[in-house]
Amino acid sequence: MTEVQATGSRLEAAGGTVTYRGAVYPWHCDHMGHMNVMWYVGKFDEATWIFFAENGLAPAYLRESKRGMAAVEQRLRYLKELHAGDVVHITTRLLEAAPRKIRFEHRMINDVTGELAATSELTGVHLDTVARRAIEFEEAVRAKLDGRLAADT
Repeated sequence: MTEVQATGSRLEAAGGTVTYRGAVYPWHCDHMGHMNVMWYVGKFDEATWIFFAENGLAPAYLRESKRGMAAVEQRLRYLKELHAGDVVHITTRLLEAAPRKIRFEHRMINDVTGELAATSELTGVHLDTVARRAIEFEEAVRAKLDGRLAADT
């Protein structure tokens, strides 16, 4: 099993911060009996919002400052099937922080077996939602991202 430990208000695991914990329910499974791809993407999306909030990109900040994040690329790998009743967690690590974009990786892990079930690598661009164009991260966000990048590499 992947080692997970509490540090402050978040969980740390080998390979990043735990950004999601949950279970696979029967309605997540398709006619072949394993979790359908739409649920993998959904769980990765929930992890993304936790990751953003931890790094200064919380929904309130985005709304108030008229900023947003747009996914411009996502690469998924399905490595082990998950079934109803499986419990999982997702760890997230920052791979790159540029002035206007970030690249990060989610790893979905079966809590019982410790096996890596899926990965998702995403590239997100920081936007001015009024001008509808990419814009550099503000200094406070940039400082959090730089700190996170140093911790994750």
